[in-house]
Amino acid sequence: MRIRVRGGDGGRGSASFRREPFIPHGGPDGGDGGRGGSVVAVASPQESSLQAFLSRSSWQAGHGKPGAKARKEGAAGADIRLSVPVGTQIVDDASGEQVADLDRPGAEAVLARGGAGGRGNLHFKSSIKQAPDFAEPGRPGEARTLRLELKLIADAGLVGPPNAGKSSLLAAISAARPKIADYPFTTLDPELGVATTTAGDRVVVADIPGLLEGASHGAGLGLRFLRHVERTRVLVYVVDGSAPDPFGELAKVRAEVSAYSSELAARPALTVVNKIDLEPAAALRRRTRRAGLHFVSAKTGAGVPELVAAIHHAVAEAPRPQRAAGPAVQKLKPRRAASAPGVRKRPWGYEVVGERALNLIARTDLESRHSFDWFQVQLHRLGITAALEAAGVEPGDTVRIGELEFEYQPG
Repeated sequence: MRIRVRGGDGGRGSASFRREPFIPHGGPDGGDGGRGGSVVAVASPQESSLQAFLSRSSWQAGHGKPGAKARKEGAAGADIRLSVPVGTQIVDDASGEQVADLDRPGAEAVLARGGAGGRGNLHFKSSIKQAPDFAEPGRPGEARTLRLELKLIADAGLVGPPNAGKSSLLAAISAARPKIADYPFTTLDPELGVATTTAGDRVVVADIPGLLEGASHGAGLGLRFLRHVERTRVLVYVVDGSAPDPFGELAKVRAEVSAYSSELAARPALTVVNKIDLEPAAALRRRTRRAGLHFVSAKTGAGVPELVAAIHHAVAEAPRPQRAAGPAVQKLKPRRAASAPGVRKRPWGYEVVGERALNLIARTDLESRHSFDWFQVQLHRLGITAALEAAGVEPGDTVRIGELEFEYQPG
């Protein structure tokens, strides 16, 4: 699931001056603009799927309000909080880097920061310029495209080939009502159900869509399905006892799980032979000598209570999956130190690159002459003027910084 998120822009700083009776030449008193709102994801136990993001894929937080006179700061923009299911992983679509793993209820992650508010003219007062009549515009909010990937968190996962009867079995052991039909990949999305033993103990079971040979390498929908069992504590392999070679199918499924993750394959597991209401499966039960098998019929309920008790026992005995240490509230990594300005010679002139140069543009009100004068002073302070001259710039040459293009004239 892909979504586009954008933090709110910061509010513009105020360029105002103190005006009171008997103080005809009050100094600058413009307040700062408010910070833009951020987009935050929150893991909620009330959410069970990512379906809500199908109808809306773009999210924009509120913009900060502009500053005002009398040093009044603008109000911050409103945050947007997106409720996602527990177990949602969030990945940056451009870099492939994992932004957050919301694996516990209440976990939060900042997905896009709001921009900082612009500084009011109060900040630009100096011994040389007593009455600055300009302020900074607000900084734009962060924008990024993200992938939401849901990894279900269940105690046990039903794993097996297509049409093994996993959905029917989940319906037989719980109140879940998954889609059931006699064709491969009836289940395209995992289903969760809560099974209860005769003693009243509860266990959460996930029906993982059927695996084909080659699933660990992406065949069919394999990788999409396999990732859902990573957080289960017990694997329940389900095979169709009426199939021509049930144990051959079981071996293929185990091989796919092992190829995907050796750690996953080593977890506690049960093996269930389904459809003993059919004669081929009943005959298999009579002649097999394999130990540790659970023969059931999802259709008639035969063997189901004993299976639920076995699943509960296996889950109780299984070690809890390791959870990465860290705070429940995850924030974006701190911004790297802005790169120093550099100059590149182009056929049309000179291009100034580097985050510090781009940040300078974002902080400059290009419609204000005094702001542009301040901008030229900052060019000297950041070493941009020296870098241009070292690159061979001449008066009248074109210089471009971001979207700003101007004619170079030495000061």
